[in-house]
Amino acid sequence: MPDSEGKQIHAPFDDTTARNLRAGDSVRISGTLLAARDAAHQRLVACLDSQEALPVDLRGQVIYYVGPSPAKPDRPIGSAGPTTSGRMDAYTPRLLAEGVKGMIGKGYRQPAVVEAMKQYGVAYLAAVGGAGALIARCIKKYEILAWPELGPEALAVMTVEDFPAIVVIDCLGNNQYEAGQAPYKKL
Repeated sequence: MPDSEGKQIHAPFDDTTARNLRAGDSVRISGTLLAARDAAHQRLVACLDSQEALPVDLRGQVIYYVGPSPAKPDRPIGSAGPTTSGRMDAYTPRLLAEGVKGMIGKGYRQPAVVEAMKQYGVAYLAAVGGAGALIARCIKKYEILAWPELGPEALAVMTVEDFPAIVVIDCLGNNQYEAGQAPYKKL
């Protein structure tokens, strides 16, 4: 596949995949992603705090920060655009320590999250906000794993094909948001 369309990668990520992604890389992901937003993150960390079994093994997982709209007939999911990632920052370092290897959302991350990414070899990718209907075409299956009472914030697994994303922060701390803005900052 030409570079303009992105490097093909598979999820869940192994350690090598996560550590070889670099800020600015365009990728197409196939495989499975976890879907989780604020409420699911809070519950995952509550399970860890109370030493309860998690509903899914987090090792190698890539979490997409999404709260999809209802599916239309003959579709597994409705619009599925990314949620602002900073809303998960309070929970993220704990989940990275449990083996999460990738995150997909939009927007900046707190320094503590970037430090945890560097410590655990994790990549943060961005999906295009406002393109939820187009992104949904890449989602072939959507299944709730836990906490269905949370509605679109339930923990779910998605099967994806050629899901487009851009590596925004890599495991070395290289940050595409900062690099892209640097030439325009006044000294």
